[in-house]
Amino acid sequence: MGVRLSYVLEDVPLGTGGAIRNVADALDPDPEGAVVILNGDVLSGHDLAAQLQDFDTPRDGSTVDVSLHLVEVQDARAFGCVPTDDAGRVLDFVEKSDTPVTNQVNAGCYIFRRSVIDTIPTGREVSVERETFPGLVAGGALVVGHVETAYWRDVGTPLALVEASREVVLGVAPTPAIAAADGKARVHPEAQVSPEAVVDDGSGVMAGARVAATATVSGSVVMTDAVVAAGARVIRSVVGPGAVIGAGAVIEGATIGDDATVGAGVHLPEGAKVDVATSV
Repeated sequence: MGVRLSYVLEDVPLGTGGAIRNVADALDPDPEGAVVILNGDVLSGHDLAAQLQDFDTPRDGSTVDVSLHLVEVQDARAFGCVPTDDAGRVLDFVEKSDTPVTNQVNAGCYIFRRSVIDTIPTGREVSVERETFPGLVAGGALVVGHVETAYWRDVGTPLALVEASREVVLGVAPTPAIAAADGKARVHPEAQVSPEAVVDDGSGVMAGARVAATATVSGSVVMTDAVVAAGARVIRSVVGPGAVIGAGAVIEGATIGDDATVGAGVHLPEGAKVDVATSV
Protein backbone atom coordinates (compact mmCIF):
# COMPACT_ATOMS: atom_id res chain seq x y z
CA MET A 1 0.00 0.00 0.00
CA GLY A 2 3.02 2.28 -0.21
CA VAL A 3 3.30 2.74 3.55
CA ARG A 4 6.65 2.48 5.30
CA LEU A 5 6.50 1.16 8.87
CA SER A 6 9.21 1.70 11.45
CA TYR A 7 9.01 0.07 14.89
CA VAL A 8 10.65 1.76 17.85
CA LEU A 9 10.67 0.03 21.24
CA GLU A 10 11.06 1.44 24.74
CA ASP A 11 13.63 -0.27 26.98
CA VAL A 12 11.65 1.05 29.95
CA PRO A 13 8.19 2.67 30.02
CA LEU A 14 8.58 6.36 29.19
CA GLY A 15 5.01 7.63 29.61
CA THR A 16 2.85 9.24 26.96
CA GLY A 17 5.26 12.09 26.28
CA GLY A 18 8.47 10.13 26.63
CA ALA A 19 7.19 7.56 24.15
CA ILE A 20 6.58 10.29 21.57
CA ARG A 21 10.07 11.72 22.09
CA ASN A 22 11.52 8.22 21.84
CA VAL A 23 10.48 7.89 18.18
CA ALA A 24 11.91 11.27 17.09
CA ASP A 25 14.83 9.74 15.22
CA ALA A 26 12.43 7.70 13.07
CA LEU A 27 10.43 10.76 11.96
CA ASP A 28 10.87 12.98 8.93
CA PRO A 29 13.30 15.73 10.03
CA ASP A 30 11.27 18.61 8.52
CA PRO A 31 10.71 20.86 11.58
CA GLU A 32 7.44 22.18 10.14
CA GLY A 33 6.05 18.74 9.34
CA ALA A 34 2.90 17.36 10.95
CA VAL A 35 3.22 14.30 13.19
CA VAL A 36 0.00 12.44 14.04
CA ILE A 37 -0.09 10.64 17.40
CA LEU A 38 -2.88 8.13 18.09
CA ASN A 39 -3.62 6.51 21.43
CA GLY A 40 -4.07 2.77 20.98
CA ASP A 41 -6.97 2.36 23.41
CA VAL A 42 -9.66 4.44 21.72
CA LEU A 43 -12.15 3.69 18.96
CA SER A 44 -12.88 6.82 17.00
CA GLY A 45 -14.73 7.85 13.86
CA HIS A 46 -13.41 11.38 13.82
CA ASP A 47 -12.31 13.12 10.64
CA LEU A 48 -8.51 13.11 10.80
CA ALA A 49 -8.22 14.91 7.46
CA ALA A 50 -10.33 17.77 8.84
CA GLN A 51 -8.13 17.97 11.93
CA LEU A 52 -5.01 18.10 9.74
CA GLN A 53 -6.55 20.90 7.67
CA ASP A 54 -7.39 22.79 10.85
CA PHE A 55 -3.84 22.21 12.13
CA ASP A 56 -2.42 23.80 8.97
CA THR A 57 -4.66 26.88 9.27
CA PRO A 58 -2.75 29.79 10.90
CA ARG A 59 -4.32 31.76 13.77
CA ASP A 60 -3.62 35.50 13.56
CA GLY A 61 -0.55 34.79 11.48
CA SER A 62 0.81 32.13 13.84
CA THR A 63 1.19 28.46 12.95
CA VAL A 64 -0.35 25.86 15.23
CA ASP A 65 2.12 23.97 17.42
CA VAL A 66 -0.17 21.19 18.62
CA SER A 67 -3.76 20.19 17.83
CA LEU A 68 -5.77 17.98 20.17
CA HIS A 69 -8.84 16.04 19.16
CA LEU A 70 -11.51 16.83 21.76
CA VAL A 71 -14.92 15.27 22.24
CA GLU A 72 -17.88 16.40 24.29
CA VAL A 73 -19.16 13.88 26.84
CA GLN A 74 -22.19 13.95 29.09
CA ASP A 75 -20.20 13.17 32.23
CA ALA A 76 -16.62 14.42 32.19
CA ARG A 77 -15.72 13.38 35.74
CA ALA A 78 -13.76 10.33 34.55
CA PHE A 79 -11.67 12.30 32.07
CA GLY A 80 -9.15 15.10 31.89
CA CYS A 81 -10.95 18.27 30.76
CA VAL A 82 -9.62 20.70 28.16
CA PRO A 83 -11.28 24.15 28.14
CA THR A 84 -10.81 26.29 25.00
CA ASP A 85 -11.60 29.90 24.08
CA ASP A 86 -13.87 31.04 21.26
CA ALA A 87 -11.01 30.71 18.76
CA GLY A 88 -10.33 27.12 19.80
CA ARG A 89 -7.14 27.89 21.69
CA VAL A 90 -6.52 25.55 24.63
CA LEU A 91 -6.62 27.44 27.94
CA ASP A 92 -5.79 24.74 30.45
CA PHE A 93 -5.60 21.03 31.24
CA VAL A 94 -7.68 19.99 34.23
CA GLU A 95 -7.30 16.52 35.71
CA LYS A 96 -10.25 14.32 36.68
CA SER A 97 -12.59 16.18 39.00
CA ASP A 98 -16.04 15.80 40.56
CA THR A 99 -16.81 19.30 39.24
CA PRO A 100 -15.49 19.41 35.64
CA VAL A 101 -14.83 22.88 34.21
CA THR A 102 -16.01 21.74 30.76
CA ASN A 103 -17.46 18.67 29.07
CA GLN A 104 -14.68 18.74 26.45
CA VAL A 105 -12.23 15.90 27.04
CA ASN A 106 -8.97 14.74 25.54
CA ALA A 107 -9.82 12.12 22.91
CA GLY A 108 -6.30 10.76 22.39
CA CYS A 109 -5.40 11.98 18.88
CA TYR A 110 -2.75 14.69 18.66
CA ILE A 111 -1.02 16.46 15.79
CA PHE A 112 2.40 17.87 16.70
CA ARG A 113 4.58 20.25 14.76
CA ARG A 114 7.74 18.18 14.27
CA SER A 115 9.93 20.78 16.00
CA VAL A 116 7.79 20.60 19.16
CA ILE A 117 8.59 16.91 19.66
CA ASP A 118 12.29 17.78 19.98
CA THR A 119 11.50 19.95 23.03
CA ILE A 120 10.24 16.95 25.04
CA PRO A 121 12.94 15.78 27.49
CA THR A 122 14.74 12.54 26.61
CA GLY A 123 15.64 9.52 28.67
CA ARG A 124 12.93 9.78 31.31
CA GLU A 125 9.22 9.32 31.82
CA VAL A 126 7.15 12.26 30.58
CA SER A 127 3.36 12.73 30.58
CA VAL A 128 1.94 14.82 27.74
CA GLU A 129 -1.21 15.41 29.79
CA ARG A 130 0.50 16.56 32.99
CA GLU A 131 3.76 18.02 31.70
CA THR A 132 4.09 18.59 27.95
CA PHE A 133 0.74 20.18 27.11
CA PRO A 134 0.47 22.38 30.24
CA GLY A 135 4.07 23.49 29.72
CA LEU A 136 3.41 24.43 26.11
CA VAL A 137 0.30 26.42 27.04
CA ALA A 138 2.11 28.19 29.89
CA GLY A 139 4.98 29.00 27.54
CA GLY A 140 2.72 30.66 24.97
CA ALA A 141 2.73 27.93 22.34
CA LEU A 142 -0.31 27.76 20.09
CA VAL A 143 -2.17 24.66 21.24
CA VAL A 144 -5.66 24.27 19.78
CA GLY A 145 -8.57 21.93 20.26
CA HIS A 146 -10.36 20.27 17.36
CA VAL A 147 -13.83 19.49 18.71
CA GLU A 148 -15.98 16.86 17.01
CA THR A 149 -19.16 14.97 17.75
CA ALA A 150 -18.36 11.81 15.77
CA TYR A 151 -18.41 8.39 17.44
CA TRP A 152 -15.73 7.99 20.10
CA ARG A 153 -15.16 5.50 22.88
CA ASP A 154 -12.39 4.88 25.37
CA VAL A 155 -11.64 1.13 25.21
CA GLY A 156 -9.03 1.01 27.95
CA THR A 157 -10.74 -1.79 29.91
CA PRO A 158 -11.89 -5.26 28.80
CA LEU A 159 -15.57 -4.47 29.27
CA ALA A 160 -15.26 -1.17 27.41
CA LEU A 161 -13.69 -3.15 24.57
CA VAL A 162 -16.65 -5.55 24.66
CA GLU A 163 -19.06 -2.63 24.36
CA ALA A 164 -17.04 -1.15 21.49
CA SER A 165 -17.09 -4.51 19.69
CA ARG A 166 -20.84 -4.69 20.17
CA GLU A 167 -21.27 -1.22 18.67
CA VAL A 168 -19.14 -2.11 15.64
CA VAL A 169 -21.18 -5.27 15.04
CA LEU A 170 -24.48 -3.37 15.32
CA GLY A 171 -23.26 -0.47 13.16
CA VAL A 172 -23.44 2.10 15.97
CA ALA A 173 -19.71 2.62 15.46
CA PRO A 174 -19.40 2.96 11.68
CA THR A 175 -16.17 1.77 10.08
CA PRO A 176 -15.08 1.27 6.48
CA ALA A 177 -13.20 -1.85 7.61
CA ILE A 178 -16.31 -3.98 8.04
CA ALA A 179 -20.03 -3.69 7.46
CA ALA A 180 -22.59 -3.99 10.22
CA ALA A 181 -23.77 -7.54 10.78
CA ASP A 182 -26.90 -8.55 8.87
CA GLY A 183 -28.31 -10.08 12.03
CA LYS A 184 -27.62 -9.26 15.64
CA ALA A 185 -24.20 -10.89 15.88
CA ARG A 186 -21.05 -11.64 13.95
CA VAL A 187 -19.99 -15.30 13.97
CA HIS A 188 -16.77 -16.38 12.29
CA PRO A 189 -17.27 -19.08 9.62
CA GLU A 190 -14.89 -21.35 11.54
CA ALA A 191 -16.81 -21.01 14.81
CA GLN A 192 -19.31 -23.68 15.84
CA VAL A 193 -22.62 -22.32 17.11
CA SER A 194 -25.49 -24.70 17.76
CA PRO A 195 -28.74 -23.78 16.00
CA GLU A 196 -30.32 -24.16 19.44
CA ALA A 197 -28.07 -21.47 20.96
CA VAL A 198 -28.91 -17.76 21.15
CA VAL A 199 -26.19 -15.34 20.04
CA ASP A 200 -27.42 -11.77 19.88
CA ASP A 201 -27.13 -8.09 20.90
CA GLY A 202 -23.96 -7.42 18.90
CA SER A 203 -21.98 -10.41 20.12
CA GLY A 204 -18.84 -11.56 18.34
CA VAL A 205 -17.82 -15.22 18.18
CA MET A 206 -14.32 -15.79 16.85
CA ALA A 207 -12.72 -18.60 14.87
CA GLY A 208 -12.62 -21.97 16.58
CA ALA A 209 -15.00 -20.94 19.37
CA ARG A 210 -17.88 -23.26 20.25
CA VAL A 211 -21.29 -22.31 21.62
CA ALA A 212 -23.39 -25.31 22.59
CA ALA A 213 -27.13 -25.93 22.46
CA THR A 214 -29.36 -23.85 24.79
CA ALA A 215 -26.43 -21.52 25.62
CA THR A 216 -26.94 -17.75 25.42
CA VAL A 217 -24.28 -15.24 24.37
CA SER A 218 -25.59 -11.68 24.48
CA GLY A 219 -23.62 -8.46 23.96
CA SER A 220 -20.37 -10.36 24.48
CA VAL A 221 -17.13 -11.41 22.82
CA VAL A 222 -16.18 -15.09 22.72
CA MET A 223 -12.58 -15.31 21.58
CA THR A 224 -10.66 -17.90 19.59
CA ASP A 225 -11.12 -21.54 20.69
CA ALA A 226 -13.22 -20.60 23.72
CA VAL A 227 -16.12 -22.85 24.73
CA VAL A 228 -19.56 -21.90 26.04
CA ALA A 229 -21.20 -25.14 27.17
CA ALA A 230 -24.84 -26.11 27.09
CA GLY A 231 -27.21 -23.90 29.02
CA ALA A 232 -24.55 -21.36 29.99
CA ARG A 233 -25.36 -17.65 29.91
CA VAL A 234 -22.71 -15.11 28.86
CA ILE A 235 -24.00 -11.54 29.14
CA ARG A 236 -21.95 -8.38 28.38
CA SER A 237 -18.74 -10.27 29.03
CA VAL A 238 -15.47 -11.19 27.37
CA VAL A 239 -14.38 -14.83 27.24
CA GLY A 240 -10.67 -15.08 26.49
CA PRO A 241 -9.00 -17.44 24.01
CA GLY A 242 -9.26 -21.07 25.07
CA ALA A 243 -11.44 -20.30 28.10
CA VAL A 244 -14.33 -22.60 29.04
CA ILE A 245 -17.69 -21.58 30.45
CA GLY A 246 -19.18 -24.73 31.94
CA ALA A 247 -22.69 -26.07 31.43
CA GLY A 248 -25.30 -23.92 33.12
CA ALA A 249 -22.79 -21.33 34.32
CA VAL A 250 -23.85 -17.67 34.37
CA ILE A 251 -21.53 -14.68 33.90
CA GLU A 252 -22.56 -11.07 33.48
CA GLY A 253 -20.25 -8.12 32.99
CA ALA A 254 -17.33 -10.49 33.55
CA THR A 255 -13.80 -10.79 32.21
CA ILE A 256 -12.66 -14.38 31.75
CA GLY A 257 -8.93 -14.71 31.08
CA ASP A 258 -7.19 -16.85 28.50
CA ASP A 259 -7.49 -20.61 29.17
CA ALA A 260 -9.53 -20.00 32.34
CA THR A 261 -12.40 -22.24 33.37
CA VAL A 262 -15.74 -21.34 34.93
CA GLY A 263 -17.15 -24.59 36.29
CA ALA A 264 -20.53 -26.07 35.49
CA GLY A 265 -23.36 -24.33 37.29
CA VAL A 266 -21.17 -21.53 38.69
CA HIS A 267 -22.85 -18.12 38.93
CA LEU A 268 -20.24 -15.37 39.11
CA PRO A 269 -21.11 -11.99 40.66
CA GLU A 270 -21.52 -9.16 38.17
CA GLY A 271 -18.21 -7.60 37.21
CA ALA A 272 -16.17 -10.67 38.20
CA LYS A 273 -12.71 -11.23 36.76
CA VAL A 274 -11.15 -14.67 36.36
CA ASP A 275 -7.41 -14.58 35.78
CA VAL A 276 -5.55 -16.38 33.01
CA ALA A 277 -5.47 -20.19 33.36
CA THR A 278 -7.51 -20.07 36.58
CA SER A 279 -10.47 -22.31 37.44
CA VAL A 280 -13.48 -21.23 39.53
